Amino acid sequence: MFNREIYIERRRQLRDQVSGGLILILGNSDSPMNYKDNTYHFRQDSNFLYFFGLDFQNLAGLIDVDSGEEMLFGDDFSMDDIIWMGPQESMQTKAARVGIKKALAYQKLFSQVGEAVKRGRKIHFTPPYRADNQLVLLELTGIAPSHQKAAASLELIQAIVSLRSVKDAGEIEELQKAAAAGYQMHVAAMKMAMPGTWEQKIAGTIEGISLANGNPPSFPIILSQNGETLHNHDHSNVLEKGRLLLVDAGAQTSMHYASDFTRTSPVGGQFSQQQREIYEIVLQANNLATELAKPGASYLSIHLEAAKVIASGMKALGLMKGDVDEAVQAGAHALFMPHGLGHMMGLDVHDMEDLGQIYVGYDEEIRPVSQFGTAALRLGRKLQPGFVITNEPGIYFIPALIDQWKSEKTNHEFINFDRLEAYRTFGGIRLEDDLLITETACELIGERIPITPEEVESTMK
Repeated sequence: MFNREIYIERRRQLRDQVSGGLILILGNSDSPMNYKDNTYHFRQDSNFLYFFGLDFQNLAGLIDVDSGEEMLFGDDFSMDDIIWMGPQESMQTKAARVGIKKALAYQKLFSQVGEAVKRGRKIHFTPPYRADNQLVLLELTGIAPSHQKAAASLELIQAIVSLRSVKDAGEIEELQKAAAAGYQMHVAAMKMAMPGTWEQKIAGTIEGISLANGNPPSFPIILSQNGETLHNHDHSNVLEKGRLLLVDAGAQTSMHYASDFTRTSPVGGQFSQQQREIYEIVLQANNLATELAKPGASYLSIHLEAAKVIASGMKALGLMKGDVDEAVQAGAHALFMPHGLGHMMGLDVHDMEDLGQIYVGYDEEIRPVSQFGTAALRLGRKLQPGFVITNEPGIYFIPALIDQWKSEKTNHEFINFDRLEAYRTFGGIRLEDDLLITETACELIGERIPITPEEVESTMK
């Protein structure tokens, strides 16, 4: 946990940005795997962590915007709980640790909110993403789960986004810890990427590294020699010499701050000429995006500049043709990079995505683009100091997509489809770093994981 004054100040700032009523922030509860007492690893709600700091089950926070009163709801443990779990702090002690004076039994939440509803007071809540909290909200407000997303408070969502988007010094320190663990994970994966190795063995090894640094990975590990599948969680293959191993993985600190890196390694330790040519294009796009990322620059514009690097590089190899700017404007590059350049990061690997990506990654000035490829860009808005974002260009050869575009003559004036036959089994390459936007430019979060072809090959030796 951070110092109690940090949570007090965060709640004060939140209260100042909401016009009136009650702010309700629900914590999470345990989720059973296969029976009630055998649960998944507990993960607290990130908004609850940000404002209330307590990493325990079955809690709720309530802020009265009009009176300034703050309340924490949760139950003290019974003797039976203590026998199984050991000594536990009282709710009053937990509340005091985050600067809250009033701690009440969980059931009191229902009478407190119910009375406010009867009086016609506004209840501000965020869109629930867990079924148990949807049922709690139903009981509290009478709003059916199917209507809760629409009924969520836009005022509260926008206030949370404005606060959580800019990371303070303590958060940056946590993100550095997550990056250091991520570095260990990726270097270990590179060294293990040898012919005959089971993908699952590598995935399990690097998951253990994250656990040893505080928590499970920040998201289910993506690791496959079939890297053309963007989010490939199938780790069933045995690595083959001459293939590429794409690893997209990050760690999560004990306070749940995340890292998110991707590296692509040649199985066996040496890139072929064909692999190196494509790899260098992706690396050039990554480096350019890092150079361009600074306050005031929109990430949509940086995404498009990275796309031009990819289109230009593919044209130089004879895989694309025509005017590069026109090709990107037409979306032809998306045959090879059908995703966005990056997203926000922090307590969530896709930071605040539960609040609605449209509010996190865009604003009234910069809106999402509907064109294939760029439509998947999660962050398009202008960058600000304190933002932490990912920079993750890639090139993929997806046979089904190539065949569809070829048969439908999609962007045929920019694609040399016949030349693509030599790349059908290539796979994919993605290179991802985490960036902190500073007052004038940006800097990498953590030590840069080996990324040049020479660094990767040297690490693998």
